[in-house]
Amino acid sequence: MLLVDDDPLVRTGLSMILGSTGDIVVVAEASDGDEVVPKVALHAPDVVLMDIRMPRVDGLAATAAVTALPRPPKVLVLTTYDLDEYVFDALAAGASGFLLKEGSPQEIVDAVRVVAAGEAMLSPRTTRTLIGHFVAARTSPRRQRARAALDVLTDREREIVTAVASGKSNAEIASGLYLSEATVKTHLTRIFAKIDAANRVQLTIFAYEAGLVTV
Repeated sequence: MLLVDDDPLVRTGLSMILGSTGDIVVVAEASDGDEVVPKVALHAPDVVLMDIRMPRVDGLAATAAVTALPRPPKVLVLTTYDLDEYVFDALAAGASGFLLKEGSPQEIVDAVRVVAAGEAMLSPRTTRTLIGHFVAARTSPRRQRARAALDVLTDREREIVTAVASGKSNAEIASGLYLSEATVKTHLTRIFAKIDAANRVQLTIFAYEAGLVTV
């Protein structure tokens, strides 16, 4: 993984925490957002742990640049405050989730493992609160596009989107809708393609913007 933070003490602490696990390898560090894409190209990390506020290029711009790469790594955003508009924009740009800097070492390790496995850090209630807060506060073309995109989804697909936005796992969705997990995964693959979503976080943002769920 690649650590991105302008504070060398934070990078050192995170490197010690993650490097002590045995299954997570810190291949590189970056002190600002403008270093991220070159280091991703050089080291090909699976996960980028990205600070939001940096002096030259912030984590939002760096996240957008990374997720636009042909085979991007997963991005896990680091933040001091959970209700942060920059974090919402990073999630909308394709980050797989966010993590509070005050989290315990085990929470940090667990979050990296979850994201590396291809899942989104959507389970914490604060993630959905963050998304709901900023979607509700905005009127934008994104909301209009999301509501128009509802027309391309079937009733079943809308049910699954709503369930994902509520924080349910594939197993919970399958049980609630009397489907197999394989069927749920097939539906999700189609939904991602139809609305151009990269992960479950973006799917949840879509659900709020389209009005399928509310704060």
